[in-house]
Amino acid sequence: MCVATIQSQEVRFFPMEAAELFADRLVRSTLGFADPDLRVSAFVNVLREAPVDELAPALDALARRGEMAEPMAREVLVPLANALLDERVTATVQRLREEAAGHSLLALGRLVRATPIVSLTSVTPTRSASPANPDDEQVPDYGRGRTLTLGERKSLARRPDRETVEKLVRDPHPEVIRKLLANPRLTEDDVVRLVSKRPSRADILTAIARSPKWVRRTRVRLSLLLHPDLPSELASPIIGLLVRQELRLVAQSTHVPAPVRALCLEHLERRPPAPFPEDPPPPAKLQ
Repeated sequence: MCVATIQSQEVRFFPMEAAELFADRLVRSTLGFADPDLRVSAFVNVLREAPVDELAPALDALARRGEMAEPMAREVLVPLANALLDERVTATVQRLREEAAGHSLLALGRLVRATPIVSLTSVTPTRSASPANPDDEQVPDYGRGRTLTLGERKSLARRPDRETVEKLVRDPHPEVIRKLLANPRLTEDDVVRLVSKRPSRADILTAIARSPKWVRRTRVRLSLLLHPDLPSELASPIIGLLVRQELRLVAQSTHVPAPVRALCLEHLERRPPAPFPEDPPPPAKLQ
């Protein structure tokens, strides 16, 4: 059953109890899909079709369960976070922010918060910004004896050739990177290298954050949050997926914008005090 049909099968929702029932249905229906991409698509449909005044309290209930490390809720938060990053639901996310603020839906507010990015000039060295136009940046040498056109590079990005992938990860154009993200020869290490470039283009970081295949990977989403150039509106859903050690790591990273660190601390305060199975070993050293 498609999650998008959930709201049509229920009576009118009322606060608290009905929100919990809606959250239960979201969990059951989402976990009914084995394919991760189908889970994300289903949530995108819900965000586009469900009445926001009914959806907001249900998502708040789901977010609260996730913050308390409830295993099924934690699993469902992954496709939900992916869906919230989808550009097709930008208007809905803004309405969810308004509902969260107007009705004190604090857990939902943490999940959709548009954290203002402020400069940490007191602790962060000045970084040179990337050119506004990616065509002004240096294109890698693809071994053709000339600079390839954008169309040629996009075509190369679709080819499952490992040697070419090594060159494409250095391409400055976001359209090339978007094609590359779908390449089956691309590895998690490649994506972490892409994210870890300093400085980086915000549109390239956005393309990676909005790729459900990659943002569900622990090392990729942690690398995104540790990048000082990550657009602020993308940080909150990803932070909601972090476990305790990851939250501490981002909160203690002085090159990360202060509002992002503060939101990590908020999540830490609401995690259960005892160790839970959600906590993996300390993350591997990032590239």
